[in-house]
Amino acid sequence: MSLSSRLDKYLDTNGLEAAWFAQPNCFAWLTGGNNVIASNGDVGIAAVGYNGNAITVVTNNIEAERLREEELRDNIQVVTYEWYKRDLGEAVASISPTPAAADFEIEGFETIDASTLRQPLTDDQIGAYRELSRDTAAAVERVVRQTHSGVTELEVAADLRRELEAQGISTPVILVGGANRVQRYRHFIPTDASLGEYALISVTVSRDGLYTSATRTVAFDLPNWISERTQAAMRVETTALAATQAVGINGGTADEVFDAIREAYDAVGWGDEWQNHHQGGAAGFAPREWVGTPNCNEPVFLPQGYAWNPTVQGTKSEDTYLVTATKIEMLSATGEWPTTTVEAVGYDLELDRHDILVV
Repeated sequence: MSLSSRLDKYLDTNGLEAAWFAQPNCFAWLTGGNNVIASNGDVGIAAVGYNGNAITVVTNNIEAERLREEELRDNIQVVTYEWYKRDLGEAVASISPTPAAADFEIEGFETIDASTLRQPLTDDQIGAYRELSRDTAAAVERVVRQTHSGVTELEVAADLRRELEAQGISTPVILVGGANRVQRYRHFIPTDASLGEYALISVTVSRDGLYTSATRTVAFDLPNWISERTQAAMRVETTALAATQAVGINGGTADEVFDAIREAYDAVGWGDEWQNHHQGGAAGFAPREWVGTPNCNEPVFLPQGYAWNPTVQGTKSEDTYLVTATKIEMLSATGEWPTTTVEAVGYDLELDRHDILVV
């Protein structure tokens, strides 16, 4: 279903005349462009609207010319307001048919939760997702291969940001944890600690509104316990992907996938480990469109990006996959990192998963 058809259905179902989007991921989803100036804001400097016939962008006179020339397709109309006379919400309200809804606050408008609108991914979006994920994996692997035990977590994080941002990839989440800290914390925010025996490097990054995630493990002096725990995490992740496909084909919900995740943790001997960290979920135009929980009833769409990220103390397995009714494709891969074949728990599926790089 095309984006316009999806929006037509949304307008008709909700009795609306227009829908407006100013959150950066939604703006990119509908236009392919970027409305961000300050990265710390929830709302960008432009809003895009659909009224059943056409797409219109509203922005101030500071940004209009640049958006037309650098961010938007030629067939998108741009309506400009003077920055000192009104704000973005007031400008949208002045031209929009009503009743209408928006993903940011506009007086008198209904509120949109656009997550289900953004799923499943279209063919064009899948192509861009492959490129983003491949570029991300390549950048992360280049940096990781250059590290050593005496490098600090902060130094690795700085190298990651430089490599990624040089390719137009923003870096909202960069986690670098050395051997001491990754065994204590699931979110290892970089510090000035040295890496030590081994390290986990996890990123969630974005370009053109799409988000991809990947984790790599590198060992300089391989602990004797780490391979077994990594294998356990990889089996849980593989099971999650197999369950995602099966549940998606049957039109099921995220809690069904989570049941399979819990069963996998039991099977690998770490039954309560899932309680120590969220397990991931659907990905695409958000770091996670939803996070799986025992009670999450979000629909499992296909084709869609999924990034499951199970942990077993001191280890983690995470990549971004495209899951369709007929295939499970690892997107965040270069083909140059060591892999091992892993069997799902309770499903007839084997996948090659990224293993530990020993240097």
